[in-house]
Amino acid sequence: MSVHVQARRDPIGAPVLELDTPALVVDLDLLERNVERIARHCQERGVGWRPQSKGLRVREVARRCVEAGALGITCAKLGDAEWFADGGLDHILIANEIVGASKLERLLALRERADVMLSVDSPDGLAAAGAAARAAGTELGVVLEVDIGLRRCGVAPGEPAVALGRQVQETRGLRLEGLMAWEGHTLSVSDPEARAPEIRAALELLVETAELCRARGLPIHVVNASGTGTYRVATTVPGITEVQAGGGVYGDRTYARWGVPVDFALTVAATVISRPTPSRVVLDAGQRAMSIATTLPWPKDLPNVASVAVHVEHCIVELSEPSATPRIGDHLELVAGYHDTTVCLHDEIYAARGGRVEAVWPVAPRSSFR
Repeated sequence: MSVHVQARRDPIGAPVLELDTPALVVDLDLLERNVERIARHCQERGVGWRPQSKGLRVREVARRCVEAGALGITCAKLGDAEWFADGGLDHILIANEIVGASKLERLLALRERADVMLSVDSPDGLAAAGAAARAAGTELGVVLEVDIGLRRCGVAPGEPAVALGRQVQETRGLRLEGLMAWEGHTLSVSDPEARAPEIRAALELLVETAELCRARGLPIHVVNASGTGTYRVATTVPGITEVQAGGGVYGDRTYARWGVPVDFALTVAATVISRPTPSRVVLDAGQRAMSIATTLPWPKDLPNVASVAVHVEHCIVELSEPSATPRIGDHLELVAGYHDTTVCLHDEIYAARGGRVEAVWPVAPRSSFR
């Protein structure tokens, strides 16, 4: 049995526009600018930053956030937390419920090498976590996930959250650290000026719940919320102690559409493979290389783009007027439409500065989705 091994030229030092395509690229200058922007914003407002890593998926990027002042990272899945912890990132909030014996066993193993907090939203969930912690002879830090309007996971705010917090306090093996919520439903409000009061109203439910818990004698140190789309408002709400804004370090067209200041650091390099008409450009990057989940990717530095359509293996760019360029074989970069569902399509990311590759970083494998 023969195994085909693809020969590949060392990309270090190579121009981005000579990479084999499609290729995921991050511009280091723009990445660093985005990291510094979020870190400075949080520091100036006295709010901690614990970036959500589900879209970052790259240890080197997470490390840069921590070096800029982040408290640690937030992970959406246990597998993400394991992968980042294996890379030395050891202050982790798992912003999701951990259910099932095998996952709790993995969580306790992870607890031996990283400082981990998990979220719970039910008596059954916390009872199972407490039993697993007691059996392992350890203690787990817990935040209560509170539903402040997203209608996904979460205990109801107010008295139901107090009752659940009291159960955590009474469960040996668990230690109540605080509350967590995500006000993502507010992003459906298209006008940023109308969206801001909706964000504040949702987060005030969380803060009021934290205050009620404290009044009932429960220790609430962490009040965690907010993503990149909402963090600039969230950091003005008194009582929010930390935000999860993570994807803004890459920047993408979704955040720009939401009115968040970002630099477009994340792109997908592609090659022109066909010019069927003077106004049509066909590229070799499709949905298996870049997501169309919330916003279409868009060609960078290509004038007169009228429309973009992304098929499974092709991207079709229609120009508003005929042009002889770009030619077949030319390379283009497309600004990512949404990083969360683009980075996970790749095994590696090319870190570039000044148009040349400085490093190649591994992306968290698909096994981390578990």
